[in-house]
Amino acid sequence: MTDTTADGTEDVTATATATATADVTAAAGDVDPAGGAGAATAARGAGDVRPGPLPRAAGALGRLGRRLTGAARHGRTVSAALAVATVATTSLSLWLGLQVYEQRADEQRRQDILAAARQSALNFTSLDYRHYERDSTNVLKGAAGEFKEQFAAQTAELTKLVAANKSVSEGQVLEAGIARSDERSARVLVVADSKVTNSAAPEGQSRTYRLQLDLVLEGGRWLTSNVEFVG
Repeated sequence: MTDTTADGTEDVTATATATATADVTAAAGDVDPAGGAGAATAARGAGDVRPGPLPRAAGALGRLGRRLTGAARHGRTVSAALAVATVATTSLSLWLGLQVYEQRADEQRRQDILAAARQSALNFTSLDYRHYERDSTNVLKGAAGEFKEQFAAQTAELTKLVAANKSVSEGQVLEAGIARSDERSARVLVVADSKVTNSAAPEGQSRTYRLQLDLVLEGGRWLTSNVEFVG
């Protein structure tokens, strides 16, 4: 009786041990050294391998990384293009602004030159013996260089001459045009009329002058440095 119980106990113990070992082996995916059920399962799985969660996650991360890299490169390209466009637009705006400024400055200089030349020609052709000192002073205010020196030197003699002849000259500028000019000098052609009365011609005589005036920029003002009669 004791032997039978011992043998039965040993059989039950062996069976339970074998079953537990097989379960653990199958669950762990180990191959049974004896070529049992674990080996058959491994053999069947060898022909149908499916990726687990970690490999799939790694693949997804790789694809995401590549997309992010591509987006970053695209973003850098767009940013660089926008930067270049901004610089180009700013440069163009500055260039256009400079062109407009220079055109306005050139036009303003032309207007200043013409205004000075017209005034100088008007002063030169408008002289009255009754207030010759005032008139000659106006001529000298708009004069410079050689012309100013010559006119100043002749003022005393001219004062006596116009007073003796009772000369009155009323000038009028008809046309004026710039022959050439730069930032510091200019040459202007002026056509002026003048009605001259004196003791010899009390009724007056009309005269037309064609003058060539050279002007220079001094102290922010355009002054006449030379006057020539050209016709």
